[in-house]
Amino acid sequence: MQNIFKISIIIFIGISAVCNAQSDEKKVYTTTRIKTAPNIDGDIYDLAWSEGQWQGGFIQNEPREGIAPSQNTEFKILFDNSNMYIAVKSYDTAPDSIVHRLTRRDEIDGDNIIVIFDSYHDLRTGFGFSVSSTGVKGDLIFSDDGNSEDDTWDPIWFVKTKTYDWGWAAEMKIPFTQLRFSVNSSSVWGLNIARQIYRYSEMSLWQRTPRDASGFIHFMGELDGLQELSPKKQFDLTPYVTGGYESFEKEEGNPFADGNRWVKNIGLDGKIGISNNMTLDFTINPDFGQVEADPSEVNLTAFESFFEEKRPFFIEGKNITSFGIGIGDGGLGNDNLFYSRRIGRRPQRDISLMDNEFADIPTHTSIIGAAKLTGKTENGWSIGIIESLAREEKAEIDLLGARRQEIVEPLSNYFVGRLQKDFNKGNTIIGGQFTNTLRYLNATTRDNYHRTANTGGVDFTQFFKDKNWTISVSAAFSDVIGNSNAIASTQKSPVHYFQRPDADYVTLNENRKSLAGHGGIVSAGKIGGKWNFMYFGLWKSPGLELNDLGYLRTADQLLNIFWGAYHINEPFSVFKEMHFNGDYAVSFDYGGNFLGSGYEFSVSTKFNNYYNLNLHTYIGTNGKDNSLLRGGPSMKVPGDFNFNCFISSDERKKLGVEFGGNFSQGYYNSQTSSNYSLEINYRPVNALKIEIEPEYSISRSELQYIDELGFQSDPRYLFGHIDQQLFRLSFRANYSITPDLTIQYWGQPFAAAGNFSKYKMITDPKASSFQNRYQIYSPLQKSFNETGNFYGIDEDMDGAEDYRFDNPNFNQDEFLSNLVVRWEFVPGSTLFFVWSQKRENSTTLGNFSFRNDMKDLFNGDKPYNVFLMKFSYRIGLR
Repeated sequence: MQNIFKISIIIFIGISAVCNAQSDEKKVYTTTRIKTAPNIDGDIYDLAWSEGQWQGGFIQNEPREGIAPSQNTEFKILFDNSNMYIAVKSYDTAPDSIVHRLTRRDEIDGDNIIVIFDSYHDLRTGFGFSVSSTGVKGDLIFSDDGNSEDDTWDPIWFVKTKTYDWGWAAEMKIPFTQLRFSVNSSSVWGLNIARQIYRYSEMSLWQRTPRDASGFIHFMGELDGLQELSPKKQFDLTPYVTGGYESFEKEEGNPFADGNRWVKNIGLDGKIGISNNMTLDFTINPDFGQVEADPSEVNLTAFESFFEEKRPFFIEGKNITSFGIGIGDGGLGNDNLFYSRRIGRRPQRDISLMDNEFADIPTHTSIIGAAKLTGKTENGWSIGIIESLAREEKAEIDLLGARRQEIVEPLSNYFVGRLQKDFNKGNTIIGGQFTNTLRYLNATTRDNYHRTANTGGVDFTQFFKDKNWTISVSAAFSDVIGNSNAIASTQKSPVHYFQRPDADYVTLNENRKSLAGHGGIVSAGKIGGKWNFMYFGLWKSPGLELNDLGYLRTADQLLNIFWGAYHINEPFSVFKEMHFNGDYAVSFDYGGNFLGSGYEFSVSTKFNNYYNLNLHTYIGTNGKDNSLLRGGPSMKVPGDFNFNCFISSDERKKLGVEFGGNFSQGYYNSQTSSNYSLEINYRPVNALKIEIEPEYSISRSELQYIDELGFQSDPRYLFGHIDQQLFRLSFRANYSITPDLTIQYWGQPFAAAGNFSKYKMITDPKASSFQNRYQIYSPLQKSFNETGNFYGIDEDMDGAEDYRFDNPNFNQDEFLSNLVVRWEFVPGSTLFFVWSQKRENSTTLGNFSFRNDMKDLFNGDKPYNVFLMKFSYRIGLR
């Protein structure tokens, strides 16, 4: 999905920028109080606009910083007791060349403008209101001096646009109830306005912001004249009702799978202004039926997959309650004290069924209610609090008409609290976070869950020299409590693996009833100017456990990273801009054992024809892996070489193409993989956008884990050679009938296959030679039972089977689709029509054929269809 505001990306090349920032004198705009409000219809010749002053003087930021823009822009800001009114005149000497594109809210495309208010005037927070020339609006909250964006914020405001022979104009009405500000800051706000001329890829600003700045909120100009403004409080209630029908394959003899069911639900969402700068959001019995499904995947690792949050209640304001202790994006970057997908997750407890038993197991945990308090106090404390209660879920089990219930997820309460305070004009920031998970367990569930789980952290950031230099420290702790079986399971989980026989610095204690740990990250360096460099130091103790309410892929790690970058933002030769990045990373475990190191280098550039090229390479050294044997001893692993290439065409055109390729080669011929992706974006008309994204990957690995078995009281770690192929095709179509009435479709066929061979056992995991670390079973030791679909191993070749394992080959095929019609018939009130479908099929053939797999998938069982209507109506009580 395109970023909500392309112009915001251009404003903030920010933290990776290049030259030394210049300090321009701040502009000041003085607003005017009016008695008669303008009609919001795009007509800027309304008599109300005769008051106040028009102001221009915009300066180009992109592509050439500091020169005059190609077209002039003027704006005017008025206010009364209840609303702020903004008019923007976007002059254009060729009005027929204005790019008018109709999209969904928050997916702005084409010519557009954005107005940003720092209504707290804390020089760190901004509230953005954007509109395209077609009247599509977008809104977002900037935090951390503009380096973090939250485009899920959807305030209630009004805007209209109109095209004239001199260009186009926008009229906005923003109720003060939708803005947060303290009484002390009401006299002066931060202000900036940006305009993007799409055909030139040009962005101009009212207040100049250097492209090499470490952030942009502290560079904004000022809005004066609000001394007599009285803060307003919001009070909105939005009840909803849903009704739907589900159809699926009928299963003979299963009383829970009769082929169809009707569904219905009611609930209430609310937003209450506790004060002029603190807002309480709450939801009772929420429904997220309109949310798109997670993409298909094959996960052959021991670690939990990380999926992005998509539910509106939890993603709005997520930056406030985030406390990351990771580095970068994905992988380590996902480690966080709060991972909202824990709330309302799929029930985790497995149940065992006897012969002739059938079970109706909930697909997710119902949320009874949740509340979220966010805002900033008058003395500068930023607050984020989330409280949520999830229902106890039970599976209903039938045995020849006799019914019983079994708990699959206990009643659970979740709490998140976040505090931050900034001093010295936002140059000094301190903060802390605390989370608590409390579960109500009984004899059935106490072996499977922690009774309580607490995490907490403190963070400190200090900026220097106009925020071009920084030092930052974040430290966290965890403490989980449960019975001995639950804590033992945690110690043995892939996050910890305390049972490793060669881990002399940790001890598996199956009698303990609690587990505590700590972790954090330290960073220091230069983040502004042409040259950037940083040091990152990360630690996670073996006992750190965040996965009750947070996310932690693995504990027991010490990581050091040295990173540097150089940026060229001004056009030269055939390039518009160019960026270089490089780093060196080295990792150890808490026993001081070397795990690995690697070197990365990347270059990215934009050409004068607006094509983009990114090249990235990584060289990893040989090292050790503490998790490859999944509880066994650490094992030496080969390093690898990785190369990525990404190229994209001019995204302003009706037809855009992006291509990505990745190649990886392990040393000693241990593994190879290639991945190819293509993204085609096409706009046959301005109201329709079609995206097609095929992806194909092929990989081979000599060591893919299968199982751990035993022979003569010794463990056997079974591996195999795997040849794996995967193909997925994402298709998305967005059609905007009006800015408030849209149709969106997403569909994804997915096929993956894995074929195993050269079955082997690990014999010497620390042998100096890669081939000496394992032994391949000979044909005399291995036999396949077609009836039982398993392999038998006669290790000592005495004619008797010593152990067996299931056929690990797989074919996993899925088709997911989601059709959503969304109509916001009045601001804040919506009607959804949703049709979602899921098809799935799996076998142990292991042979990849996309055509045959899709044929079997669509000619197989009846798909799972959901037809849903959701109606919500906003009631503004204040």
